[in-house]
Amino acid sequence: MKLSSEELAHLRASFHNMSISNKVDYIFTYYKLPIILVLITVFMLGYTVYGLVTKKEVLLYTAYINVSVSDSLNKDLSTGFIDFSGKNEQKYEVYTNSALYLSDNASTENHQYAYASQMKIMGAIASKQLDVVFMNQEAYDILSKNGYLYDLNNLIKQDKLLYKYIQPYLTTNTVILEDNQIEYDLHNADTYMAVTEQITNGLNVTQFPLFQQSGGFSGTVYLGVLAEGPRLSTSLDYIKYIVTYDR
Repeated sequence: MKLSSEELAHLRASFHNMSISNKVDYIFTYYKLPIILVLITVFMLGYTVYGLVTKKEVLLYTAYINVSVSDSLNKDLSTGFIDFSGKNEQKYEVYTNSALYLSDNASTENHQYAYASQMKIMGAIASKQLDVVFMNQEAYDILSKNGYLYDLNNLIKQDKLLYKYIQPYLTTNTVILEDNQIEYDLHNADTYMAVTEQITNGLNVTQFPLFQQSGGFSGTVYLGVLAEGPRLSTSLDYIKYIVTYDR
């Protein structure tokens, strides 16, 4: 019902004569829902703006598979590269997936964890969110045979001086081009057969100063670049950083 001008004037006068606590109580009683909706809207708007302002752009996506590194080495492999690239750490980041595990041993106690890691890696590859991986020999063999790793000859030969320097550390591994794995698993084939190729798709980074000085890892660590990685140029810069690093 619409109030008359006299009623509105009386309501204003009554409100004006209320104590502060009564005014607050009156406003909250009659305008509680609009106030709450406004506060929620302001909060969500502020949260969205804060996220947009503070969100960092991913310079490179990396992953540790079957290897663990110290906090110091992890920092060198992330923020160290950002500094090397001349980027602002407040605006850029190296996003790292850690504690991933791959194994072909179906009887291993970590079989379920290995399967979950495989799904996570495949998801990252499909969404173009994996560029460089650090891995042990077992993980290297698995990723290589499935054709996930890029031919480093094609990448590094773009820089002749770099290629000459790291050529002794490049490694080759088997890539399966074609096989009868499905038929063999279904017992429709008596023997497993595969057409394979040897490709230079790994870099033994263990002996480079970055890893020697930082420590915090065990065994041989290989670097691989994902064949479907959309940031090949940045991956090449990352390799340059690793092999030229000098604390």
